[in-house]
Amino acid sequence: MRIGMNPQKQDNKIVLKTNHRIIVVVYIPDFKGYYKNIFEVFKLCLESIIVTKNDRCAVTVVNNASCLEVSEFIDANFKNGNIDCVIHHNENIGKIDAIIGAARGVREPLITMTDVDVLFKTAWQENVENVFMKIKNVGSVSPIATRNSLNYGTSSVFKSIFFRKVKFKLVPIPENFDANNKSLQSVNRKPEVSKNKLWPVIEKNDIKAIVGSGHQVITIRREILFKTVPTFPCFVPVGLDSEFKYVDEPINRSGGLRLATYNNYAYHMGNAVEDWMFDVQQDNLKNKQEIQNNQKPFQLPKENFNQPYYWWFCFWERVWIKLFKIFYKANKMG
Repeated sequence: MRIGMNPQKQDNKIVLKTNHRIIVVVYIPDFKGYYKNIFEVFKLCLESIIVTKNDRCAVTVVNNASCLEVSEFIDANFKNGNIDCVIHHNENIGKIDAIIGAARGVREPLITMTDVDVLFKTAWQENVENVFMKIKNVGSVSPIATRNSLNYGTSSVFKSIFFRKVKFKLVPIPENFDANNKSLQSVNRKPEVSKNKLWPVIEKNDIKAIVGSGHQVITIRREILFKTVPTFPCFVPVGLDSEFKYVDEPINRSGGLRLATYNNYAYHMGNAVEDWMFDVQQDNLKNKQEIQNNQKPFQLPKENFNQPYYWWFCFWERVWIKLFKIFYKANKMG
């Protein structure tokens, strides 16, 4: 028998106090082999998120069957308020199923999905959000500026360039040289030797962005999760083409632009910490108060991301790529 009335039924609607959410999926089963030092990497990642985000941004950590020590660390950060939401899995359900499942339950309009080995830098959130707010039809933005992601899921950007909806040019960005080399070395690629290599840059409404991005860390519009991301489970632990099918291709199919911030505001760390990473975090701590003091009005433009017929999309994807290569001579990048 029910006695009385549930008081929540008399409450007004819930007011959303945040507009941005970061989701981190953590799988650290032990501290052996590949995972020997990755707990320290995850700690630094989480600490950099906490210090560099403003109070309109909340954090979700998905514990994908990590060991007891990692689970206790996550719970401690939830209890002290550093983490807003924790999802625990007793078994590893795979990176993509864990992150997409968590993201579809999010109410914030912007969702940053990040690996545990990303180090965030002061002002990343502000610069990512500025691209969404000032350039129309943006589907995703990464705070890691990379020079070599031009042809990775970006035919929607080529279309906008071809129809002159945004300005495009290839220019050197010397101030990105060191950060770009850190990104290359973190995945065991050779560093570049010249600061004068060309970057693919678009510009609109006095803001610049890089064409393309990786997917170690990427911020997307929430709508895309319900438009072009597959609705069926992935069932892949990690890798293969899971990120392509559930992150990269859906952004491109939606017609949303895939971009990165003009300058670098995050780093890929790999599975071991280095001294320079602590230096970045020290700078973050020095600028912590500045982040709260410089919060700007937040208003995303309305978008209408679509779900095109798949083979029609594939045809036009090839067309835009070919036209871009012909008219803009992207092979000049070197």
